Amino acid sequence: MRTQAPLVAPVFRSDGQARLLSLLLLGDDELSVTDLALRTHLAYPTVHREISRLLDAGILIVRQVGRTRLIRANPASPLTEPLRQILLVSTGPVALLAEELGAVPGVESAFLYGSFAARTQGVQGRAPNDIDVMVVGTPDAAAVYDACQRVEQLVGRSVNPTITTHEELSHESGFLEHVRANPIVQVLGEPPWH
Repeated sequence: MRTQAPLVAPVFRSDGQARLLSLLLLGDDELSVTDLALRTHLAYPTVHREISRLLDAGILIVRQVGRTRLIRANPASPLTEPLRQILLVSTGPVALLAEELGAVPGVESAFLYGSFAARTQGVQGRAPNDIDVMVVGTPDAAAVYDACQRVEQLVGRSVNPTITTHEELSHESGFLEHVRANPIVQVLGEPPWH
């Protein structure tokens, strides 16, 4: 099934292609086609076709281990680094924030909200200027701000954290009503509203 181009980075043919490239170009892992299909939530034949195109373009390389083909980014390709930079700005914030915030004690969950989350979920609108992230738990605020600043430097967009507790999320406010009524993208832990 063909998915439409991601609104955060419409230079990619589909959201699935952007997810696949993100997994391969933003990480260091060698992955099989089966692993790639599972991690990207794409059908095996779709992943196989995309991998074949990217191998033909020289963006990816393959290593055979027994009957398994292990795929990874081709560091020698002149396209790899520019694509990595585009992916960092468009799809990288979720993975980077998960890594950074996951290392901060007291962070129970985190999610994106606002325009970046909306575009990621396919809601039409202007390109986002920044990334809003809600951090739930009782972490050290300075550690959260430092983690967000490190991600900000990599993705080239402001990352604005809001720190709250589960108890505070249960209270009513205009701000929280607005956040609840719009798309979110889970970064860590469980979604705050089920």
